Amino acid sequence: MSLVLSPEAQDLLFREARTANTFTTEPVSEEQVRAIYDLVKYAPTAMNQQPLRVVLVRSPQARERLVRLMAPGNQAKTAAAPLVAILAADLDFHEELPKVFPHRPQARDVFAADEALRSRTATFNAALQVGYFILGVRAAGLAAGPMAGYDAAGVDKEFLDEAHTVLAVVNIGRPGPDAWFDRLPRLTYEEVVTTV
Repeated sequence: MSLVLSPEAQDLLFREARTANTFTTEPVSEEQVRAIYDLVKYAPTAMNQQPLRVVLVRSPQARERLVRLMAPGNQAKTAAAPLVAILAADLDFHEELPKVFPHRPQARDVFAADEALRSRTATFNAALQVGYFILGVRAAGLAAGPMAGYDAAGVDKEFLDEAHTVLAVVNIGRPGPDAWFDRLPRLTYEEVVTTV
Protein backbone atom coordinates (compact mmCIF):
# COMPACT_ATOMS: atom_id res chain seq x y z
CA MET A 1 0.00 0.00 0.00
CA SER A 2 1.33 3.41 -0.88
CA LEU A 3 1.02 6.63 1.05
CA VAL A 4 -1.76 9.09 0.19
CA LEU A 5 0.47 12.13 0.71
CA SER A 6 2.19 13.22 -2.50
CA PRO A 7 5.90 12.35 -2.89
CA GLU A 8 6.66 16.11 -2.89
CA ALA A 9 4.87 16.58 0.43
CA GLN A 10 6.60 13.49 1.86
CA ASP A 11 9.95 15.00 0.86
CA LEU A 12 9.06 18.42 2.31
CA LEU A 13 7.96 17.01 5.66
CA PHE A 14 10.30 14.03 6.05
CA ARG A 15 12.80 12.76 3.46
CA GLU A 16 14.40 16.08 2.49
CA ALA A 17 13.71 17.91 5.76
CA ARG A 18 16.64 18.32 8.09
CA THR A 19 17.57 20.10 11.28
CA ALA A 20 18.86 23.48 10.14
CA ASN A 21 22.03 24.82 11.73
CA THR A 22 22.23 28.13 9.83
CA PHE A 23 19.55 30.49 8.62
CA THR A 24 19.18 33.45 6.28
CA THR A 25 18.25 36.81 7.78
CA GLU A 26 14.76 36.70 6.22
CA PRO A 27 12.30 37.30 9.08
CA VAL A 28 9.62 34.85 10.15
CA SER A 29 6.37 36.76 10.28
CA GLU A 30 3.56 36.59 12.80
CA GLU A 31 1.34 35.48 9.90
CA GLN A 32 3.61 32.50 9.22
CA VAL A 33 3.60 31.46 12.88
CA ARG A 34 -0.20 31.77 13.03
CA ALA A 35 -0.51 29.61 9.91
CA ILE A 36 1.75 26.98 11.49
CA TYR A 37 -0.31 26.97 14.68
CA ASP A 38 -3.60 26.93 12.79
CA LEU A 39 -2.45 23.73 11.07
CA VAL A 40 -0.88 21.84 13.95
CA LYS A 41 -3.58 22.63 16.50
CA TYR A 42 -5.65 19.84 14.93
CA ALA A 43 -3.10 17.10 15.67
CA PRO A 44 -4.23 14.67 18.38
CA THR A 45 -3.48 14.75 22.09
CA ALA A 46 -5.02 12.60 24.82
CA MET A 47 -8.42 13.94 25.80
CA ASN A 48 -7.72 16.91 23.52
CA GLN A 49 -5.50 18.31 26.29
CA GLN A 50 -3.31 20.54 24.09
CA PRO A 51 -0.73 21.27 26.82
CA LEU A 52 1.88 22.82 24.51
CA ARG A 53 2.63 26.50 25.09
CA VAL A 54 4.87 28.53 22.80
CA VAL A 55 7.00 31.54 23.75
CA LEU A 56 8.29 33.41 20.68
CA VAL A 57 11.61 35.06 21.42
CA ARG A 58 11.62 38.13 19.15
CA SER A 59 13.19 41.03 21.05
CA PRO A 60 16.99 41.42 21.09
CA GLN A 61 16.94 41.63 24.89
CA ALA A 62 15.03 38.35 25.28
CA ARG A 63 17.25 36.69 22.66
CA GLU A 64 20.35 37.71 24.61
CA ARG A 65 18.90 36.27 27.82
CA LEU A 66 18.09 32.99 26.04
CA VAL A 67 21.45 32.67 24.28
CA ARG A 68 23.23 32.80 27.66
CA LEU A 69 21.20 29.74 28.72
CA MET A 70 21.99 27.69 25.62
CA ALA A 71 24.77 25.06 25.49
CA PRO A 72 27.94 26.50 23.91
CA GLY A 73 27.35 24.63 20.63
CA ASN A 74 23.86 26.12 20.30
CA GLN A 75 24.57 29.73 21.23
CA ALA A 76 25.69 31.13 17.86
CA LYS A 77 22.87 29.55 15.86
CA THR A 78 20.27 30.65 18.41
CA ALA A 79 21.67 34.18 18.30
CA ALA A 80 21.48 34.24 14.49
CA ALA A 81 18.14 32.50 13.82
CA PRO A 82 15.36 34.81 12.56
CA LEU A 83 12.96 33.41 15.19
CA VAL A 84 13.35 31.23 18.24
CA ALA A 85 10.46 29.42 19.93
CA ILE A 86 10.53 28.05 23.45
CA LEU A 87 8.18 25.06 23.50
CA ALA A 88 6.85 24.27 26.96
CA ALA A 89 4.38 21.99 28.70
CA ASP A 90 1.57 23.64 30.64
CA LEU A 91 1.37 21.64 33.87
CA ASP A 92 -1.99 23.27 34.59
CA PHE A 93 -3.50 22.19 31.27
CA HIS A 94 -6.38 20.62 33.18
CA GLU A 95 -7.84 24.08 33.82
CA GLU A 96 -8.69 24.22 30.08
CA LEU A 97 -10.34 20.77 29.98
CA PRO A 98 -13.90 22.08 30.54
CA LYS A 99 -13.42 24.10 27.34
CA VAL A 100 -11.53 21.59 25.16
CA PHE A 101 -13.08 18.33 26.49
CA PRO A 102 -16.59 19.50 27.49
CA HIS A 103 -18.34 16.14 27.24
CA ARG A 104 -16.49 14.87 30.34
CA PRO A 105 -16.69 17.65 32.96
CA GLN A 106 -15.10 15.50 35.69
CA ALA A 107 -11.81 15.22 33.72
CA ARG A 108 -10.53 18.48 35.18
CA ASP A 109 -10.96 17.22 38.74
CA VAL A 110 -9.19 13.91 38.03
CA PHE A 111 -6.05 15.78 36.96
CA ALA A 112 -6.39 18.47 39.64
CA ALA A 113 -6.25 15.75 42.31
CA ASP A 114 -3.12 14.01 40.98
CA GLU A 115 -0.09 16.25 40.36
CA ALA A 116 2.18 13.38 39.25
CA LEU A 117 -0.36 12.17 36.67
CA ARG A 118 -0.89 15.73 35.48
CA SER A 119 2.84 16.32 35.03
CA ARG A 120 3.41 13.03 33.15
CA THR A 121 0.40 13.63 30.93
CA ALA A 122 1.33 17.24 30.18
CA THR A 123 4.91 16.34 29.31
CA PHE A 124 3.95 13.41 27.08
CA ASN A 125 1.23 15.22 25.16
CA ALA A 126 3.20 18.45 24.80
CA ALA A 127 6.14 16.40 23.47
CA LEU A 128 3.81 15.01 20.81
CA GLN A 129 2.85 18.57 19.97
CA VAL A 130 6.52 19.55 19.67
CA GLY A 131 6.81 17.01 16.85
CA TYR A 132 3.66 18.37 15.21
CA PHE A 133 5.02 21.91 15.54
CA ILE A 134 8.24 20.96 13.75
CA LEU A 135 6.21 19.39 10.93
CA GLY A 136 4.13 22.57 10.76
CA VAL A 137 7.28 24.67 10.39
CA ARG A 138 8.33 22.42 7.51
CA ALA A 139 4.85 22.62 5.95
CA ALA A 140 5.26 26.41 5.92
CA GLY A 141 8.40 26.01 3.80
CA LEU A 142 10.66 26.93 6.69
CA ALA A 143 13.34 24.95 8.49
CA ALA A 144 13.45 24.10 12.17
CA GLY A 145 16.44 23.58 14.39
CA PRO A 146 15.09 21.89 17.53
CA MET A 147 17.50 21.71 20.45
CA ALA A 148 17.62 20.17 23.90
CA GLY A 149 21.02 21.66 24.76
CA TYR A 150 20.16 24.40 27.25
CA ASP A 151 19.91 25.09 30.96
CA ALA A 152 16.32 23.91 31.48
CA ALA A 153 15.99 25.32 34.99
CA GLY A 154 17.37 28.63 33.73
CA VAL A 155 14.95 28.78 30.78
CA ASP A 156 12.04 27.94 33.08
CA LYS A 157 13.04 30.67 35.52
CA GLU A 158 13.81 33.32 32.90
CA PHE A 159 10.88 32.80 30.52
CA LEU A 160 8.18 30.68 32.20
CA ASP A 161 6.27 30.45 35.44
CA GLU A 162 6.01 27.53 37.87
CA ALA A 163 3.12 26.00 35.90
CA HIS A 164 5.22 25.60 32.74
CA THR A 165 8.36 23.64 31.90
CA VAL A 166 10.51 23.87 28.78
CA LEU A 167 10.68 20.85 26.47
CA ALA A 168 12.60 22.23 23.49
CA VAL A 169 14.04 25.38 22.01
CA VAL A 170 13.52 25.63 18.25
CA ASN A 171 15.32 27.95 15.84
CA ILE A 172 13.09 28.78 12.86
CA GLY A 173 13.75 30.35 9.47
CA ARG A 174 14.88 29.80 5.91
CA PRO A 175 17.99 27.62 5.77
CA GLY A 176 21.23 29.49 5.23
CA PRO A 177 24.55 28.43 3.73
CA ASP A 178 25.79 25.02 4.85
CA ALA A 179 22.64 24.58 6.93
CA TRP A 180 22.69 20.79 6.88
CA PHE A 181 25.01 18.15 8.25
CA ASP A 182 25.28 14.96 6.19
CA ARG A 183 22.24 12.71 6.48
CA LEU A 184 22.91 10.14 9.20
CA PRO A 185 21.84 6.49 8.94
CA ARG A 186 18.37 5.47 10.00
CA LEU A 187 17.38 2.20 11.65
CA THR A 188 15.60 -0.23 9.36
CA TYR A 189 12.04 -1.42 9.71
CA GLU A 190 13.30 -4.80 10.92
CA GLU A 191 15.42 -3.14 13.61
CA VAL A 192 12.49 -1.13 14.95
CA VAL A 193 9.29 -3.10 14.39
CA THR A 194 8.43 -6.32 16.23
CA THR A 195 5.27 -8.30 15.67
CA VAL A 196 3.88 -10.32 18.56
